[in-house]
Amino acid sequence: MKSYRLSELTQAEVNSLKARPRIDFSSIFNQVNPIVDDVQRRGDDAVKHYTARFDKVELDKIVENVGELADPELDANVREAFDVAYNNIYAFHAAQKLAERSVENMKGVKCKRVARSIASVGLYVPGGTAVLPSTALMLAVPAQIAGCETVVLATPPAQDGSICKEVLYCAKKAGVTHILKAGGAQAISAMAWGTASCPKVEKIFGPGNQYVTAAKMILQNSEAMVSIDMPAGPSEVLVIADRHTNPIHIAADLLSQAEHGPDSQVVLVIVGDGVDLSAIQEEISKQCKNLPRGDFAAKALTHSFTVFARDMVEAISFSNLYAPEHLIVNVKDAEKWESFIDNAGSVFLGQWTPESVGDYASGTNHVLPTYGYARMYGGVSLDSFLKYMTIQSLTEEGLMKLGPYVATMAEVEGLEAHKRAVTLRLQEIEARQLSQMK
Repeated sequence: MKSYRLSELTQAEVNSLKARPRIDFSSIFNQVNPIVDDVQRRGDDAVKHYTARFDKVELDKIVENVGELADPELDANVREAFDVAYNNIYAFHAAQKLAERSVENMKGVKCKRVARSIASVGLYVPGGTAVLPSTALMLAVPAQIAGCETVVLATPPAQDGSICKEVLYCAKKAGVTHILKAGGAQAISAMAWGTASCPKVEKIFGPGNQYVTAAKMILQNSEAMVSIDMPAGPSEVLVIADRHTNPIHIAADLLSQAEHGPDSQVVLVIVGDGVDLSAIQEEISKQCKNLPRGDFAAKALTHSFTVFARDMVEAISFSNLYAPEHLIVNVKDAEKWESFIDNAGSVFLGQWTPESVGDYASGTNHVLPTYGYARMYGGVSLDSFLKYMTIQSLTEEGLMKLGPYVATMAEVEGLEAHKRAVTLRLQEIEARQLSQMK
């Protein structure tokens, strides 16, 4: 990992450090567009074709009705782990429900905002280099709380065409209605367009590789009329550490993201003096060699880096500029710096809070903005599965009070019909009041 001292860099050089490993979206779009178009034309047949081509799996049936599937058999300790995760994720997201409030802005003028669930949603659960049943919980639980009617979970099938039993367990527990046995751009396309067997969805959620991300980006701007949770790229973490931090912990936290894939990026920000960088580097090398996915992690480390900050203000300033997906603040009295953090997908404070707890079972969501999008996007939440409508109701008195102001504004904008929609009513009220006075 290369290292830089922030105080010795120009602002332009500091800004350049926020860049992620480059993704050639132009080339990827050229590869994904034909798949998107083919699935639109041929539906299930196209999905089967690409599943055989990319995953080497021949499928007779690409969609399973979850209610018709038998409960999978899991070891008791595995089931308990997912049950604990489910309960914590459910509790955290259920607490995000907002009480409905009505505001009377003027006497007789009432306004409120109400939430309604998105009727049909698609959840993408990766399954290429790693099976991620935790993602099934992260996406399906808030959909369940929101009350989404149709929930399609897409995940690549195993070589025998079956569904990962842990993913199935989580799907059934969290109310998924359909499972699409497909991955990649073809799965995203099937959910966006709808096929003979796959229900069309109105919003697609979930992480994925660059081809999945490209498909989501293409389809949200197409005639498919589908929205997405956020643009997202490879996984990433930024760790802020000081002399009180254990090098073993730092190495483990950096590698926990690096092992996701060769295109992941990890950043270490060292604060002040007294940190033994060589000890950290030795520990990274030692742990990496013992990881089953060590090759992925090693490649990710080639485009990762370390920066030295004079103090916590400079460290957090750089972190806000970088806007990481995951931010670990492993320093003494970490909690006191919370209010200074503006841009991060999810934050982990203190030496006993590894990023892994958020990935699995603390309760927060692990579907987060990457690639710097934390500057303008938040992670998946209950709100992601809801849409909000505003409602207003006026009494006769309310229109008499507010109407003249509305009529004046409409006249300024030259919209006569808008003005008349108010003034004709006011004239009717005035005429009736005059008749009652006679």
